[in-house]
Amino acid sequence: MNPAEPPRPSPDALLNQARREGRGRLKIYLGASPGVGKTYEMLSDGGVLRRSGDDVVIGVVETHGRAETAALVEGFELIPLRPVAYGGRTLSEMDVDALLTRAPRLVLVDELAHTNAPGSRHAKRYQDVEELLDAGIDVHTTVNIQHLESLNDVVASFTKVRVRETVPDSFLEGAELEVVDLPPDELIERLKQGKVYVPHEASRALGHFFSRSNLSALRELALRQAAQRIDRDMLVDVAAAGLGGNWAAGERVLVAVSELAGSDNLVRAAKRLADALRAPWVALHVETPRTAGFGDEERQRLAATLQLAVRLGAEVATIPATDVLDGITRYAADARTTQIVVGKSARSRWFELRHGSVVDRLVRDTPDMAVHVLPMSGQPAARSAPVNAGSWGKPGNYLWSLLAIGAVTVLGVVLANFVQLSNLALLYLIPVLFAATRFGLRQGIATGVASGLAYNFFFLPPLYTFTIQDPENLVTMLVLIGVAVVVSQLASRVRAQAAIAQASATQNSALAGFARNLTGVADRRQLSEVLAREVARLLGLDAVVLQPEKGGRLAVVAGEPRLPALDLIDHAAADWAFVHAQPAGSGTGTLAASDWRFHPLSAGGRPLAVLGLARSGGREVLRSDQHQLLVSLLDQASLALQRVGLEEEMSEVTQLQQRDRLRAALLSSVSHDLRTPLTTILAAVAELKRQGETANVALIEAEALRLNRFVTNLLEMVRVESGAIDLRVEAVDLTDAVGAAAQDLRASLADHPLRLAVPPNLPLVRADERLLHQCLVNLIENAAKFSEAGTPITVQGRRLPGELRLEVLDEGPGLPPGMEAHAFETFARLEGSDQVGGTGLGLAIVRGFALAMGLTVSAANRTDRPGAHFTITFPDTLVIRTEAP
Repeated sequence: MNPAEPPRPSPDALLNQARREGRGRLKIYLGASPGVGKTYEMLSDGGVLRRSGDDVVIGVVETHGRAETAALVEGFELIPLRPVAYGGRTLSEMDVDALLTRAPRLVLVDELAHTNAPGSRHAKRYQDVEELLDAGIDVHTTVNIQHLESLNDVVASFTKVRVRETVPDSFLEGAELEVVDLPPDELIERLKQGKVYVPHEASRALGHFFSRSNLSALRELALRQAAQRIDRDMLVDVAAAGLGGNWAAGERVLVAVSELAGSDNLVRAAKRLADALRAPWVALHVETPRTAGFGDEERQRLAATLQLAVRLGAEVATIPATDVLDGITRYAADARTTQIVVGKSARSRWFELRHGSVVDRLVRDTPDMAVHVLPMSGQPAARSAPVNAGSWGKPGNYLWSLLAIGAVTVLGVVLANFVQLSNLALLYLIPVLFAATRFGLRQGIATGVASGLAYNFFFLPPLYTFTIQDPENLVTMLVLIGVAVVVSQLASRVRAQAAIAQASATQNSALAGFARNLTGVADRRQLSEVLAREVARLLGLDAVVLQPEKGGRLAVVAGEPRLPALDLIDHAAADWAFVHAQPAGSGTGTLAASDWRFHPLSAGGRPLAVLGLARSGGREVLRSDQHQLLVSLLDQASLALQRVGLEEEMSEVTQLQQRDRLRAALLSSVSHDLRTPLTTILAAVAELKRQGETANVALIEAEALRLNRFVTNLLEMVRVESGAIDLRVEAVDLTDAVGAAAQDLRASLADHPLRLAVPPNLPLVRADERLLHQCLVNLIENAAKFSEAGTPITVQGRRLPGELRLEVLDEGPGLPPGMEAHAFETFARLEGSDQVGGTGLGLAIVRGFALAMGLTVSAANRTDRPGAHFTITFPDTLVIRTEAP
């Protein structure tokens, strides 16, 4: 948009507003940390709306035991939570279907970043909110600043706590933000008073997450995020309304860079200014018709300046324009820039008289922006292209202009007897327009002067001389030359604009074709081949794509025009670009000795591949006019690689799901088919014993019971993996539990002394007695299986600070090195299990049952003697305290 033109509404802003029509409004109460009062503020505002007659309901709210927050819930209609069965427990989640059926005007939803229980329709609560908004229901919700995806790692860097539940920043687009703020000292005082956590948790929190420095940093992040969102929303509203001005509620910095020496200092100055203002900044290069005349040195200097801006964190933009001033003012007006950094080069006075000063005109044409002018070091570089060829055109072009003038003169001689002399002068505008539009401004002006002279020589008396006797003819002659000059300028400007538009259209067409070629590819290697081929074609360079192998090492997977042989320094540059997510190699500040220039391809902060570029002849790899095109190509290629990666991961997940379903079905079928004959065998053994037939009956019974335990393990594993465990939690005495397990295993433990070291004064624990019994049976039987006859097995219980442990120790060979972390995996077979038998399910069932009860299990080797050491840990929350500690 030209600043001189009246402002017009932005089509993109109007489209964004149209998309929000018919959609619910979202308001987010943003806090710096827990305890600042987000839920309290949301309920208070909702109560005001409810009392004023609005239809307000609560979808889900967490009071965290705070009496003042719970009091605000009274009077609201609470939509019952939906029970979700998982791992033998029943969890409660927000009932989206009930809310959609109820269709209130406003729903209050607490804890936006919450992760829903497995089996829910959506994995995250913010996805539930998205569905409510799509249905036209307004939503008020709460979230802490550390849950924003883009700030997750920043918060973790100083709090040392990484939050796993995050909300994508894009979800906040279009939402109304209200910052619930509380100074750090007041929040710490609330914490000490037990208004945030219970006292023993509060004292621990004060020494870790809730330190004053952490709270101050979190508060600054929340306020800054809100300020940036408000600034963006304001700009969208201003663009939609077509309002002029820069609306300097927030600072926005623009630095204009060129091919001149010293542009790198402008970039550094703009970086310092943006940091001081805490403002976003853009490095802008304006491509004009004269850009085509840049030499290699100028292109290299401009490319290096743009790369420096990228490394310093700037957004880089390259736009076409007829002149530098027009490009800067147009971009600054569109971006609502408040601060402009430009350089003033050492130009001669004669140059400024002829062309004017861009800096002076910029200051004059942008009165509502602050313009920072820095001196540029050195003189402008001389043109490397020949002046005659680059500026004044080719001699053949002048020949065409003279032929056009001759043709018009012949036509004028023929028409001289039929039209007035003054009208013949208009004929000479034809070769002027031809030369200006075809060959440029300077040839148009030269053709205009030549046309005036031809008109004077052939048609103004005295004929065939350059003398003008009549003053009127002199005026006609001067007007003809003046009109020729003006027409030449206008025609040349149109030609330049057409060339710029054609170049822009060509680039857009190239990007569209590039995206189309990538879209139809679903294989990673094939995508790399397409990427290398298209980039090489569009940029006129050699291209290579490297991707990480299973071991993490980068390997060449595609190249154009052929697979190159990269040397050691090339691989080092590619590895550096992949690890640090920055360009490396030729023309950069890292490993510049490489002939290749490597650019990382990453999406979502995760590196995916590396694209290498090289130009034959050892010249600078990238020209300045290719930088913006390369950035667009890299963005599209990264998205395509991410898409293919997600499709491959989804395919793997689908295969795993199918395999798990098949395994579960097979286990269930086999175990049920085995259970039937086992039942018959055991019944027959019982009948034989009743009739007094004792020969071999004991052996048959022992083996049948052993096989029955294997079948039971198969069935229990199916229950664990299908999440069909039905918990019956009750108070359990560990002494009785261990004794019951030993009683059931008396036959298996005939050759192993069992030492019980479970103190009778251990507190009771909350557990499912049946599942705990099975865990102990499997652990003790596993110890007996892998121990030599006569070696003892020890079961001991210990009360430790914050937990209670139940341990099973044997004196067998112990766990193979590195097997400690895999002992509880499904079908894991320990060394020597082929000789002793087993299904490889016993320990996996122990872990499944323990997790269902909220316990943890671990395996290790004994430190005092050979043998394995298995531990079941009861956290303090599952230990029943019978007396005050």
